[in-house]
Formats: sequence, structure tokens, C-alpha cells
Amino acid sequence: MSFISSGVDIDDSKFIPDFSYAGYHNGIKKIPEKHGTVVQASTFSVLANDNLDDTSALQEAINEASKLEGPVTLQLPPGKLIISDILYIERDNFVLRGYGTGESGTEIYFPRPLMYSKDPEDLKELREYLIEFDKRQKEKENNIDLPFSQYAWSGGFIWTRVPGERVKPYLKKYDRPHEVLANVFEGKRGGKTLVVSDVQHLSVGDVVELQLFNKNGQEGQIIKELYKEQDLKIGGHHWNFPDLPLVRQQVKILSISDGKATINCPLTIDVKPEYKAQLVRWRHLKEVGIQDFSIRFPKSPRIAHHVEQGFNGIYLTRVYNSWVKNISIDNADSGVLTENVANVTIEDVITKGKNIAHYTVAMSGTYNVLAKGIKVYNKAVHPLSFNTLATKCVYLNCEVFKDPILDQHSGANHQNLFDNTTVHISPDEEMTYPLFKGGGAGYWKPSHGAFSTFWNTKIKLLSDINSTGTIKLYGMKDGPFCRIIGIKGDQNFNVESQPMAMIKAVNEVFEKFPSLYDYQLTKRQKIKPKG
Repeated sequence: MSFISSGVDIDDSKFIPDFSYAGYHNGIKKIPEKHGTVVQASTFSVLANDNLDDTSALQEAINEASKLEGPVTLQLPPGKLIISDILYIERDNFVLRGYGTGESGTEIYFPRPLMYSKDPEDLKELREYLIEFDKRQKEKENNIDLPFSQYAWSGGFIWTRVPGERVKPYLKKYDRPHEVLANVFEGKRGGKTLVVSDVQHLSVGDVVELQLFNKNGQEGQIIKELYKEQDLKIGGHHWNFPDLPLVRQQVKILSISDGKATINCPLTIDVKPEYKAQLVRWRHLKEVGIQDFSIRFPKSPRIAHHVEQGFNGIYLTRVYNSWVKNISIDNADSGVLTENVANVTIEDVITKGKNIAHYTVAMSGTYNVLAKGIKVYNKAVHPLSFNTLATKCVYLNCEVFKDPILDQHSGANHQNLFDNTTVHISPDEEMTYPLFKGGGAGYWKPSHGAFSTFWNTKIKLLSDINSTGTIKLYGMKDGPFCRIIGIKGDQNFNVESQPMAMIKAVNEVFEKFPSLYDYQLTKRQKIKPKG
């Protein structure tokens, strides 16, 4: 493991990020088994197995439970519930819990998609953007020319939010000045110390957002830093929106001294004066849990990519130190979607069904999110996906059974990790498979920034093929300084990734250290802080 080099002043050719800060409380605390006062949803006439719609009753139960002081768990009954509209969670210290995913557990059945619900006010900006820019799915060969759905990558029937806060920026007219707490002049990649303009508005324990900008157009230094000055096509979104940050980290202030603030997580890139970096107030929910039930949608015909009707399960926005755990999702367009969240664990989620999904458990606008033990049994366009502005996130011990793609979906996503992943593939006649194929729109290319990492990928073959041949795994031609370490399976493989990839241990597996995340977390916990 001597080639694992993270920290300050590490040469780019050797640098591998420390991913161990991903997850609930940066991986240090376990998800709580009990959480405050337990409120029985049945008290509010949320009755299972009566074949009646439970939407109004469950919305009332959530509203009333949310009025209680202190942590609260809303306990759903065992059996089948029927829900036909959005359930919003809007307060800290709130857990929505069922009785598990087994035969005697809790199932929430959603008979119709979100397109039949009232348009959410939160997605008004997105709807206007889709119309103003005439976003359409065009497939001439399939006679498809249809407008994008607002639910293609947003929204869900179980939705966490801070009311009135912007979900995601799309249109300049909705931009508002950030509440700036301090300007940041200096910081080192891998370090945790920020040199700030003043500390008057900062307090130890604050959770704030660090923002870095590109104010210098197409030749901005931050673009060169993200993509390491490689000869790549850079999409216009990197310079056309100078008032929106290209790099975001939601961080906790641990100490303040002599014009410096120490934060809880390492910086992903150096902070330089030209990035106009700042710490701003970040409004969010904390200690929110969604766990122990099944989500089921009806089988429905697929129209086209980006035209999904809105069979979306969970939509996490603006949560911190929160979790989703032990959820089974059947026939979703997207199982779990995310935006503007940090320090979240998504654990033991199963997606399945006959519908073709857009996403399963996706990461967009995420920082330090850990998706652990995800099992994907259904077909999906993007089975596991790091999307726009996903940063320092991890898929750990996940398995994809059908048409796996380990998607890096452009949008300045960088320093993410696929860790100890198992995939089931059927190579083509030429003995190739596009395992690393990246998605995303051209205006947000390249597919990922520097130091995205694949660790200990295990490959199982679904078809009988020539046992003496070598299978080529490919798909990434615009992902700089990728780290692909450990590829092992039923056959010999070679790996193609460009440019400047670190490729090691192909046809080898690290039995002693199967997970980079676990290795780094264990190492970090053994190091006692000075003083």
C-alpha cells in the first residue's frame, strides 16, 4: 500500500485522495438504532392493508410529529400503505421508519407517478429552464422528439427540504447574493487550514459551505487545476456562470486562531486568490433518517431517456449527517436522488423491477456521501453515477447485476471512489466492455476531474466465452489522472483509460485491503490528533 499518498504537498503523479471522510458524521459515528420519541403513524389513521389511499393521513402524521420538541421517530405500521402525493420532511432530528423490507415489513405503494401531482414550487426554476432552453429528447430513429421531464433527475415521493431554499441553480434571474461569512485567501490540497479575511462571523461548530469560483473565463486557473491542463474539450458551463461555484465543500469549523480557520475535512484542491473563495452560510437539515421499508411502483412502459414520468422514490436535498438505510425499491424511474447534501450514508438499498430505470442511487451535488451495500438488480441507464458537483463521495461494496456502467457524469465532479465494486458483464464479440463509459452533457464535459478512483473491482461474466482470451475494459477518454487499482475476475482483463491514468494491479485483487475506504478510515482513526 506504499503507493497510496494523500495529504499536503503530494506530487500529482502519486496523489490519491483520502476518501475516509465520506458518510454519516464522516464515518466516525454509527447510525443510531434509536432516535428520540416514537410516534405511531397509525394514531393518525395511517392504516395498512385496507386498500385505501393513506396520503392525507400520513402527511398529517408527519406534520404533527414534526411539531414535537427533540428527536422524533415516526413509526409506520407493517403492511401495505398507498401514497399518491409527495411526503415532505422539513425538520432536523426526524426519522421515518418502517418494519423492514421482508414479508412482514412495511411496503409503500405509489400507484401513479409524480407527473400527476401538483408541480412542486421547488422545481419551478427547473421547469422554466427546460422550457427556455427547449430541452428535448430527440431520437430520430425512434420517432422521438419530446420535452424533458422535470422528474428525469429531480424530485421524489419522499423529499427532504428546507422550505424556500433553492434546490439547484439553473437560471441567472434566480441568483441571489450568498451570505458571506468570510473570504478565504489560502489553503492547501489535503490540508484543513484556511487563511480567512476575518473571523467575526465564524464560530466553532458552524457548518458552512466553502465555495471556489472561476472568475477568469475559459483560461481560468481553477479549470487547469481540476483537469490538470490536459488536452481535453472543456464545456462552457465551466466559465459561463462565474457567480456559481465550481467547487463546493460543506465543512464544520473546528477551531479559529490568528486569522485561520481549521475545518473537519481535507481540501480537494489548493485555494488560490484568483478563485475568490468564500465561506457562506449553508442552510440544511441534520440527523434525518429514512429506513426500514419497501417502495414499490407499478410496471409501466418506458417512453425515452429524460422523459421519465416521475416514479422516483427518495429525493434528498439539503441534509447533513443523515442517512437512508435498509430500503427496497421496485420499478422506480430513479430510486434515490440527491442534491446539495453532505455527510450522508445511504446503506443497504436494493433496486429491482422490470422497468428500465434512469438512476438507481445517484450522487449529484453531493459531498462526502457514502453509498454502501447498494444492490442493483434492474436495468438502468446509469446504474451507479457520480453526477454534477459530486465530490469526495464513495460507492462501497456495491453490486450491479445487469448492464453495469460505473458512470462519471461530468459537471466538475472530482475525487470520487468506486470501492470494492462487483459487476456482472457480458462482453461483446470483440471481447470488450464499456465499464467506464461516462455520461453527461457536452457543456459540462470532461467526464470527471482529476483523481477519481476505482479500487478492487471484481468482475463476473454472464456468458460462456473463450477462456484464453483477454477482455478489454474501456469507456473513458476524457478523465484525467484517474486511478484504477485492482481489477480481478473470471478472465484476464486489460484496461483503457485516458489521459494520464494510474493503472495498477490489473488481474490482481487486494485480499488484505479489499476496501480503500475502510483502510483509510481505520488508518485515520488510529492517528490521534496532536494536543
